[in-house]
This record gives sequence, structure tokens and C-alpha cells, in this order.
Amino acid sequence: MKEKAKHITKSAKEKKPESVKKIIVRKKAVSKKQKKVTALASRLVGLHTLRAPHGAHKRRKLLGRGSSSGHGKTSTRGSKGQTSRAGRHFYLGFEGGQSPIIRRMPKRGFTNIFKKEYQLVNLKDLNRIKEATVTLQILEEKGLIKDKAKLVKILGTGEIKQAFTVQAHAFSRKAMELINNAGGRAEIVNV
Repeated sequence: MKEKAKHITKSAKEKKPESVKKIIVRKKAVSKKQKKVTALASRLVGLHTLRAPHGAHKRRKLLGRGSSSGHGKTSTRGSKGQTSRAGRHFYLGFEGGQSPIIRRMPKRGFTNIFKKEYQLVNLKDLNRIKEATVTLQILEEKGLIKDKAKLVKILGTGEIKQAFTVQAHAFSRKAMELINNAGGRAEIVNV
């Protein structure tokens, strides 16, 4: 009897209608497609897949929570002393309370905030210029000064061979004499 019952159940399974078999096959096919789609989606980069790299976020160090916190009773500050106290602050050059070198060194001199800095040009350098009037623009073009907007002073080093009209913000006494003796003229440019 048992053998007959087994035979009946097997035959009942084999005798499923065709429509039921097709539905089961379709379900299997859909699930395979879904697996492919989910696998592909997991590889795609998007806002939903972005994660911070491992180790980017560290947990905050909890201090003053006793010996079981993992930071001991002194909370990573070593033993007693000035560095273990709250509100400790050491300025640059602090020497442990000793008078620091910046206070031991004497002060000398001062900075003159009214000092005028000139770009210097010697008379011997003006001999390279062929123009009759030497302006700040020409001095800059010839490379004798770096910036025509800054102050220029003509010094009397060297000889002058031709008569120039020289424009500058200041002249040394000797330079002015040599320019006038050569038949030229020294013109002071007002700032």
C-alpha cells in the first residue's frame, strides 16, 4: 500500500498542467534578471552608494570618565604639573617661567615710516640713451629702473657726453651740476 501511495504522489507531480509549468519558469527567469540588475546597481556609483573611506571618521576621545574609559585616570595628560591643568597656555618662546630671550635682548633703533626709497640711476648709464629727453618711461623701457610709478633719483657717478633733458623725482647735487655743464637740463617730476 505504501508503494502505491508513493507511486500516486509521483504521478500527480508529473501530471501538472502546462500553464503552471510556464508560470514557474517565468518566475525563475525574472528572479535571475533581478539578481543581475541588483548586482549591477551595487557596482554603480551614485549618492546612494557613496561612503566615507574606512578610517575617515574617528570616534571622539572621551576623557575624564575613569579608568574603564581606556584613557586612564589622568586622561592622556601624563602626570601632575602645569601641562596637566586646564587653561594652560604657553606663548611662542615660553621658557618655563624663566625670563625669555625676547625680553632679555635689548632693543635698538627704530623703523622710519617716512623714509623715501628711490630707484637709483647713474649718469654713465644715461649715455646709452639716444633720445634728447629722458623720461621715466624711457628709463623703464631701457631697463634702468623697474617701475616708473616709484621714485627715481639720478646720481652723479660717471661722465655725461651729450646734452640731455632728464626728468626724475630727485637729483644729487653733482648730477645736477654735470647735466647743466653739458648743456642739458634737470627737471624734477612732482609726485
